[in-house]
Amino acid sequence: MSAIYDETAIKKATNVTINSDLLQKAKSYKINISKSFETYLAEVVKKREEQQWLEENIEAIDAYNERIQKEGLFSDEHRRF
Repeated sequence: MSAIYDETAIKKATNVTINSDLLQKAKSYKINISKSFETYLAEVVKKREEQQWLEENIEAIDAYNERIQKEGLFSDEHRRF
């Protein structure tokens, strides 16, 4: 599966404010905070892009489903189930 962003892009430093206790616990478990945050952020971005795609294509999806409901699929007569 391909990434939703350029994984070879340069890293950029940024400031993030998080709960100090959570940060301390993450460090005590030697969790790579940057990598964990990047992974989580990629999931959030992917979900938003999926949601945006659905919103942009809802009319076409509804039209397709309505047509299939009325006319069926071209392969309906060949199905054995």
